[in-house]
Amino acid sequence: MSYNWNWGIFWELNPEGTGTYLDMLLMGLRWTLAAAALAAVIALVFGSIIGVIRTLQHRGLVLAGDAWVEFFRNIPLLVQLFLWYFVLPELLPKAAGMWLKTLPNASFWTGAIGVGLFMSSRVAEQVKAGIRSLPRGQSMAGTALGLTTAQTYRYVLLPMAFRIILPPLTSELLNTVKNTSVALTIGLMELTARTRAMQEYSFQVFEAFTAATLIYLALNATLTFLMRRLERAVSVPGYVTGK
Repeated sequence: MSYNWNWGIFWELNPEGTGTYLDMLLMGLRWTLAAAALAAVIALVFGSIIGVIRTLQHRGLVLAGDAWVEFFRNIPLLVQLFLWYFVLPELLPKAAGMWLKTLPNASFWTGAIGVGLFMSSRVAEQVKAGIRSLPRGQSMAGTALGLTTAQTYRYVLLPMAFRIILPPLTSELLNTVKNTSVALTIGLMELTARTRAMQEYSFQVFEAFTAATLIYLALNATLTFLMRRLERAVSVPGYVTGK
């Protein structure tokens, strides 16, 4: 049986009554962008904190940071999302659990936060590596100037460390965007979920997934371009080699 190609399917009305099939994909893209943006912020904030903690001279804090990284890094993202979405409400007190179950757009919040926490373990590794790559003289200079530990990290170590780790952080940002597709398993109608819905409604499998592929490529290519520009703008001679 030959496949019936129909590239005009994107301009046909979809059964959901929300416009054309193209409109349906773009709606999924908006959810992908929103989830990826929130997840990236969570990953950067928590990853930075955990990364810093793991470089301190305090064994208890270092062990806590290591436990965070090992927990989120070693459990598959799909399992984590299921735990947050289906199991956590049952473990909380009844009122809190019911609030989570009835939360508007619960799949979005769970998906974005879950992906963000999962990626935070990877960002923490990058931040730790960036700080450890700096000469010890920088932290000693901060101490000599009378800076506290927090001030030394804020004004001396982290500004340099983030410049060094921008290339791997770019990869983690792209992974964050792609990982949002896993949230379709808990009901988030992001781009991949909308693509699957399109192929189920229209039976135009190749057209639907070709469009999704091109959208993901365009999105990640744009992010890569912007991050490369940022790398060149903030690079420090002798630490980061620009192209």
